[in-house]
Amino acid sequence: MTATNLHGIELRGVHKRFGTFTALRDLSLTVRRGELLALLGPNGAGKTTAISLMLGLRPPSSGTVRVFGDDPRHGATKVRLGAMLQESDLPGTLRVSELVELFASFYPRPLSTRDVLNVADLAAQAGKLGSTLSGGQKRRLMFALAIVGNPDLVFLDEPTTAMDTQSRAAFWAAIEHMKASGKTIVLTTHYLEEAERAADRVAVIDKGQLVASGTPSEVKASVDAAKVRLRSDLVLAELRALPFVTRAECDDRGLATLHTRAPEALLAHIVRAGVAFKDLEVTRASLEDAFLSLTAQA
Repeated sequence: MTATNLHGIELRGVHKRFGTFTALRDLSLTVRRGELLALLGPNGAGKTTAISLMLGLRPPSSGTVRVFGDDPRHGATKVRLGAMLQESDLPGTLRVSELVELFASFYPRPLSTRDVLNVADLAAQAGKLGSTLSGGQKRRLMFALAIVGNPDLVFLDEPTTAMDTQSRAAFWAAIEHMKASGKTIVLTTHYLEEAERAADRVAVIDKGQLVASGTPSEVKASVDAAKVRLRSDLVLAELRALPFVTRAECDDRGLATLHTRAPEALLAHIVRAGVAFKDLEVTRASLEDAFLSLTAQA
């Protein structure tokens, strides 16, 4: 298999303009087959525009978009895609099972209605009208409609919004099963702890540009990766001069926060130098910390 064929999605030098507004700027991004990519960015960053291009709903202004090596606007490619969008309108007069059967009819090799309802944890609601479902149940219904066509590539836009704890657990169990079966998944979410736990790779975009890409660990390592909090007799200038410290601040209670990519080496130096300290706390950066740092820089 060639390198290109390994890609589920490939964007090269993509620009997307709406009149005088540029939503995407020279965006190049790949998603390998069988991986889960978390596409992250603040509101208005260009995530929705990028996904609309990947789904073939809009053409790029310039650059190329390929899904499984083909134009996503082609019919043969579209039937390999499934999408759970953040907002969608459905006929309120159809029952849950009828909606699933309707969407299944659009695809050549759909999954069975019973299997899809079980995966989406909607078997008990099969006979209910779609308009009567709760917010969390409607999100699970959108997931069911996204996967009923047995797609090779699934887009999940804020999928767990309004889901309760039990529904979230069932949803992520279904995602793990899909990953194990070789499906390619693109996820957008504001629940960054979910992205950190589930994603094989993360791509962060801001103002239409890619600002970071890699595994969650790689993205976290690209910014100040740890915070060391302590109390000592050192003044702020001395704290900032310590080796391995990239930033330092001190609050009005005398608690210093040292930002570092090498907390072990920093603490070893402090101990060897005989610096007295107390109230020591070391925390590793989360994906949310990295995200906030990257988008603030951008």
